[in-house]
Amino acid sequence: MNPLIEFCVNNIISGSQEAFEILDKDPDLDVVDYGCLRNCGLCSQMLYAVVEGERIMADTPEELVSNIYKHLDETL
Repeated sequence: MNPLIEFCVNNIISGSQEAFEILDKDPDLDVVDYGCLRNCGLCSQMLYAVVEGERIMADTPEELVSNIYKHLDETL
């Protein structure tokens, strides 16, 4: 089973789309988007994704991708 990476569609619109697209191309990940992940305060302030239930945050899409892969390397 592949690691699950979840994105809020509002956060994608706010800037994490590039990270979503990069991660979605990785065949070893399951990347999905939802209408809302109920992290509205965080979502309005920075880029983030939920990786296997853990929130991963960043200031740029590139940093988000890096932080996600780093988190996966450390936890899986």
